[in-house]
Amino acid sequence: MYMPITTAALALLTAVMLLLRIFWSRVPPRLRFFLIRASIAMVILHGLFVATKWNTTSDRLNVFINWLAIAGYELLVLLFSRLPPRWLTLPSTIILLVPLFAASILGPLAYLFDPASHKNLPLGDHLFYEIDPWTNAGRGNQGVDVVVYYRPPFAPFLRRRVRSIPFNDQECNSRAASAIALPARKTVVARCPNWPSQYAGTVDKLLPLR
Repeated sequence: MYMPITTAALALLTAVMLLLRIFWSRVPPRLRFFLIRASIAMVILHGLFVATKWNTTSDRLNVFINWLAIAGYELLVLLFSRLPPRWLTLPSTIILLVPLFAASILGPLAYLFDPASHKNLPLGDHLFYEIDPWTNAGRGNQGVDVVVYYRPPFAPFLRRRVRSIPFNDQECNSRAASAIALPARKTVVARCPNWPSQYAGTVDKLLPLR
C-alpha cells in the first residue's frame, strides 16, 4: 500500500546522496569527517539490530534508524565510486545500489509512512506480541504476522524478536489473530478465528519459545 511513496522517497534520498557525492569536495572538512563516521555508525547499528534481533520498543525509531542506515550506506558506496580506477568503482557502485530497491528492503522502510501504530499485547514473563499486517500485492493476498518479543526488565526500552507466526486471509480472519502464552510448556499459541463462511473454530499454531 505504501510501496510507491516509499520507492519515490528512496529515489529522492538516492538523488540527494548523489548530489552530495558530486559536490563532496566543497563540503567542509569537519562535516565530511562527521558524515563518514555517522554513516559507518548507522550501518553498523542497523546491522547489529538485524543480526542479533534486538531493537528498540519504538517502531518509529526502528524504521528511522533503518532509513539513516540506508542513507549512510548510499553515501559510503557513492564515495567509493570516487576512488580509482573509475572503470571498476563506478560499475561496482551501481551493482551495490540497485538491490536497495528490492521489495525485501523497501518493505521495512514503508513503515515510516504507515500512520497506524502497533499495540504491545502482554503475554507475561517479560514477553509481549504485536500484530504486524502485510500485503502480497503480486498474489492478491494479505495477512498478519504475530510477532513475539522479549523485553528485558533491566532495559525496558529494548526488545528482542523471539518468534514470528504468519496467518493469511485465505486460511482465516487474520486481522482477528491473537496469542496466548503457555508458560508450563514454554510455548505460545497463535490463534486465528475462521471466517463466518467457514466452519466454526480457529487455526492454532504452536510456537516453542526455546
